[in-house]
Amino acid sequence: MKMTFYGQFVAGEDQESIRPLIQHNKAFGVGSILDYGVEEDLSSEEAARKEMESCTSAVEREGSGTSKRERQYQAHRAFGDRRGGVISARTYFYANEAKCDSHMETFLRCIEASGGASDDGFSAIKLTALGRPQFLLQFSDVLTKWRRFFHQMAAEQGQAGLAAMDAKLEVAALQESVAKMGIASRAEIENWFTTETLGVSGTVDLLDWSSLIDSRTQLSKHLVVPNAQTGQLEPLLSRFTEEEEMQMTRMLQRMDVLAQKATEVGVRLMVDAEQTYFQPAISRLTLEMQRKFNVEKPLIFNTYQCYLKDAYDNVTLDVELARREGWCFGAKLVRGAYMAQERARAAEIGYEDPINPTYEATNAMYHRCLDYVLEELKQNAKAKVMVASHNEDTVCFTLRRMEELGLHPADRQVYFGQLLGMCDQISFPLGQAGFPVYKYVPYGPVMEVLPCLSRRAMENSGIMKGAQRERQLLWEERKTGDLFYRPA
Repeated sequence: MKMTFYGQFVAGEDQESIRPLIQHNKAFGVGSILDYGVEEDLSSEEAARKEMESCTSAVEREGSGTSKRERQYQAHRAFGDRRGGVISARTYFYANEAKCDSHMETFLRCIEASGGASDDGFSAIKLTALGRPQFLLQFSDVLTKWRRFFHQMAAEQGQAGLAAMDAKLEVAALQESVAKMGIASRAEIENWFTTETLGVSGTVDLLDWSSLIDSRTQLSKHLVVPNAQTGQLEPLLSRFTEEEEMQMTRMLQRMDVLAQKATEVGVRLMVDAEQTYFQPAISRLTLEMQRKFNVEKPLIFNTYQCYLKDAYDNVTLDVELARREGWCFGAKLVRGAYMAQERARAAEIGYEDPINPTYEATNAMYHRCLDYVLEELKQNAKAKVMVASHNEDTVCFTLRRMEELGLHPADRQVYFGQLLGMCDQISFPLGQAGFPVYKYVPYGPVMEVLPCLSRRAMENSGIMKGAQRERQLLWEERKTGDLFYRPA
């Protein structure tokens, strides 16, 4: 394995053994994003059992077994094994709080190793490793319902179908609607929207609306939304038991510990994207970390999956929020790793497919999001983006737009990222041409990384095509003296 598949895609067994590869790549201008690639080797049945136990609340277990969460944000046994249909992403299943502490310690060692390996390193974390996923499901359900309620109000004011940042509700009309629903008295509603929170615009956009959840200590009794099926108003915030509150608090504390360590050793922290039923909560918690730690420079990078239909709305909302609040925007753009699973789950359970309809639509979405972020980088020297892509067209698009916008490689605002063992014909020419480029570097004992590696093998069934492409490019360079990615 070490001489073949493991040797191709894994750097080594421990932090000591991976140093030669890290130094070799660094000599060619290629940095490292360290990732301890160990994954628990569970049977599908055991994975599903763990998932169902960890995604069901005490209230749901003790009650009638029904949940007020929308079906998308409930656990379903048929999709309990989250590894199904997922190729390159590592998967964590909740066991107990001690296991989450162990994952945090592993991430801390990765962060320390990244800091020791370079002065401009990254480390990647997954939030499902740091706590009980039930909290992520419940919080995602809350955030989605609250956003949908805003769009329902926008439709009432003749703004249906507008992009997320374009819809602006007239406060007077909004207060009238909320009062008619019986959610709160007119006097109480007036306190929600003051000149202090809205300025003098007299309108509420989605960012203003979302900020109301931050004030939930005052507004919790009012945070209700209409049930689409029954038409009845239902509480937005689910009740947690004391133990569940503690589990939620510990997840947030673990995130904070990792961000503090990253700050100390000068490493940027990339929060990986996960399934859509977890992602609203993951993005919101990442945003809270960005508010706290991205004051002087972007230390925390959120990940945006461009195969999602709402990717552009998510990117534009977060860029605008960073502008308003004065923190530094940091993003990693990916296409996404869960497409087959997401599509199958949506079809089986009965909710709208969150994925773009075609490969071409996803490419267009990626370039649209990337172009918006690059425009922001032109205006804001502290914002940064990682273009995490193996797609040559996307890399060429990025290089062309960087040149047009005057974004220079030496400014280190635009990073490129690829997986170790893949697309070296992209990574190394970029590094040698002076562009900041990184390899996602998994490491760990052979037998313990095999579960994840076996899925990576499926992803790379076309690896020979990539090797042929690399050979073709080298042959062209030999003939012309000019490599494909050498900048103009």
